Amino acid sequence: MQQRYATSPEQVPGMDTAELRRRYLVEDLFVADEVRAVYTHHDRVVLAGVQPVHDAVPLPTYPEIRSDHFFDHREGGIVNVGGRGAITVDGTAYDVGHGSCLYVGRGAREVVFASADAAAPARFYLFSAPAHTAYPTTFVEAGSGTVRELGDPVTSNRRTLNQYIHENGVRSCQVVMGVTTLHPGSMWNTMPAHTHDRRMEAYLYFDLPAEDRVVHIMGEPSQTRHLLVADGQAVISPSWSVHCGFATASYSFVWAMAGENQCFDDMDGVPITQMR
Repeated sequence: MQQRYATSPEQVPGMDTAELRRRYLVEDLFVADEVRAVYTHHDRVVLAGVQPVHDAVPLPTYPEIRSDHFFDHREGGIVNVGGRGAITVDGTAYDVGHGSCLYVGRGAREVVFASADAAAPARFYLFSAPAHTAYPTTFVEAGSGTVRELGDPVTSNRRTLNQYIHENGVRSCQVVMGVTTLHPGSMWNTMPAHTHDRRMEAYLYFDLPAEDRVVHIMGEPSQTRHLLVADGQAVISPSWSVHCGFATASYSFVWAMAGENQCFDDMDGVPITQMR
C-alpha cells in the first residue's frame, strides 16, 4: 500500500508538474490480477483498484490499517468501471455490471473479486473510509440510484448524476459515492466549481478513449493548477481544493467523499469569473 500524506494549500504554488502528479494523481490502479491501494491521510481514505483477469483476487489487509481484515474498522463503496464481474462478500456473491455499485459495511471479513470474461475483465474501484457504525452490505444496479440531470448542452456540461451511497440512498457511516456521465458533446464537469471544507473527495475517470485526456482543475480558486488525467486514473482532492474539469471527449467519473457530513449539496460554489 502506498501512503500519501496530507498537504496544505500553501504548498501548492511551489509544486512543479511532477510534484503535483506525485501528490494528487493515482496513475496505476488497474493491473491484471492485483490489488493496487493508496492510503491518503486526507480523511484517512483508501483508494484501491482491482482487475481480476485469470484468477479471482481477494482483498488483502495491510499493516498500515492495523486490522486483521480490511473492513474491521472501515466501510467502502465499490464501482465496476470495466467488464461484468462478481464481488463475493462473506460468501454472498453479487453480479456487478459496468457502472454498478456495491457498498460494503464495517465488519465484512472476506471480499473476493472476479471477472465474468478474461477477454473483457472487470475493473473494480474501491473508495474506503473509517467507520464507527456498521451498515448492511448493499448492491445498487447502474442507473437505479437517485438520478439527477444537470447542466445544459449549450454550456457543454449536460450530465447524468447517479447518487448511490448518500444520506437519502444506501446508508453509510460517512462515505458518499456516485457516478456522473457526460452526455455526447459535453465535456465540463462539476460546474459551477466548488470546494467543501467539510470533506475530501476523489475522482476516478473512466469510459475515456485512450487517446483523450481530462484536464482536472485543482488548487485554491485564486491559485488553480491542473492535472492531465487518462482513463482509469484517480485524483485526490483535498477539502480545501476546488475541483472541476473538462476533456477532449465525453467520459464518466466516480465521485466519492468522506468527512464531516453526508449532505451532497453542502458546497461553496466559486464562479468561473473569480477563478485564477
